[in-house]
Amino acid sequence: MAGIKVYDLTQNIGISTPPWPSYEPMKLWYFKRKMLQKVNGQIVRTSMHNGTHLDGQRHFMTGGRDIASLPLEGYLFGEGVIVDISKEVGDFDIYKPEHFLKVAKENGFEYKKGDILIINTGYHKYAWDQPEANEEKYFYYHPGPDKEFADWVKELEIKWIGVDCGSADHPMNTILKEFRPDIAKLANKHFIEKYGKSLDEYFTDETYQLMHNYLFPEMILHAENLGGEIDKVLNRRMYIGIFPWKLVDGESSIARVAAFEII
Repeated sequence: MAGIKVYDLTQNIGISTPPWPSYEPMKLWYFKRKMLQKVNGQIVRTSMHNGTHLDGQRHFMTGGRDIASLPLEGYLFGEGVIVDISKEVGDFDIYKPEHFLKVAKENGFEYKKGDILIINTGYHKYAWDQPEANEEKYFYYHPGPDKEFADWVKELEIKWIGVDCGSADHPMNTILKEFRPDIAKLANKHFIEKYGKSLDEYFTDETYQLMHNYLFPEMILHAENLGGEIDKVLNRRMYIGIFPWKLVDGESSIARVAAFEII
């Protein structure tokens, strides 16, 4: 390992970590204490959609592959790029292939078939463990993709995607639109002014949660809530790995994500 530098792209996780809205938060307690039993022991109760986690195929497909079946070699670990689109998009915006191609051209790298793609929207700065923590901003305002982007990812045969925000889908293309109609109203106004379409016109029933429904059957999965040292590795080609639990029957899994630089 003397010639390898490792960057941790994982968000902190604990009982204060906000889960995806409507999911169960983490609970942590001691069932043994050293003062009595000479050892500390803890129990964790949590949904798998807390902190940095990998959405598995079974999350949206009843007969899909479980987390334990995903191989390290050739899937969870491999070559990829960490792309910073934070200067290209902002609140409620749509990101498209053109944004990624522009960043690649400006920074002298290319996309390869079979890459792992990590997306820095910049919204990890609003995560719960950051100085600018803002749960509403983090989950409801971040930019997201449309079908043009999903088709591009499919064409590139991307292995999996990582995002530094609450969802790989646009927040207004999820159930969040119904949870907070006040924020959805602001997003709708933004869409009409910038894209000439309302939310309902832009995101139809056929494209609902397309990063899940459209790409999971192709085994293009995604990890959400990345963070950590992501700002240190922007716009670079690196080796990237995600390390979930080897969870039999797991629909998703809390995970650790790292980027590896050969020095």
